[in-house]
Amino acid sequence: MTSDALEKVGFLGFDVFGTVVDWRSSVARQAEPFLKRHGIDVDPHRFADEWRALYQPAMEAVRAGKRPWVKLNILNRENLEAVLARHGADVRQLPETDLADLNRAWQRLDPWPDSVAGLTRLKRRFPIGPISNGSIAGMMNLARFGGLPWDVILGAEIARSYKPQPQTYLRSAEAVGLPPERVAMVAAHNADLVAARALGLRTIFVRRPREHGPGQTTDLEPASDWDVVAQSLTEVADALGCP
Repeated sequence: MTSDALEKVGFLGFDVFGTVVDWRSSVARQAEPFLKRHGIDVDPHRFADEWRALYQPAMEAVRAGKRPWVKLNILNRENLEAVLARHGADVRQLPETDLADLNRAWQRLDPWPDSVAGLTRLKRRFPIGPISNGSIAGMMNLARFGGLPWDVILGAEIARSYKPQPQTYLRSAEAVGLPPERVAMVAAHNADLVAARALGLRTIFVRRPREHGPGQTTDLEPASDWDVVAQSLTEVADALGCP
């Protein structure tokens, strides 16, 4: 179901990690040979979960002003080393080429099965792009890896802030020349949409009930009356009348 308010939307901004791409399975797949090669005894999916669990705390240090702005790939690398050390690895003894390559796993994430088709249809009617916490280079490489047809890359790096800080959304809207009410945020995470709506953006919730694996307990249902609620990006395209 859709809202008349979306008729004036001129840009669709997307959360990427979890909404457009399946980070958990993708990171686990790429971590598995690394862990085996270096004798690190941890299940690859657990490893992916632990790495991801440090994502928000690392960004919060930047949001709270406890450290200067740094790009997400730097935070990911620090978090990677922390998780490896937790499982007994001496990071100083691991080859830098292996560590750097594993850190780039976040640029090689598989799209959900509906993502490319849904984005392609949505792009026929709307300009589209990420409003993501990822860096511009990371989003560019991820788009090339997964065939994501973005028109532009927005989000954290252009704002030098991480969601849900207001400037991440507002400076993204400003960059495409639109007021917030003419931008719709598309996300699988209710908190992302709460922050976007508070600033006047329109909201589209996409269910991703397996983002965190079969035991997921968060974001299974919409937490509010978002403008669109859908099961997939192709369903979003249906709701917005995209051929």
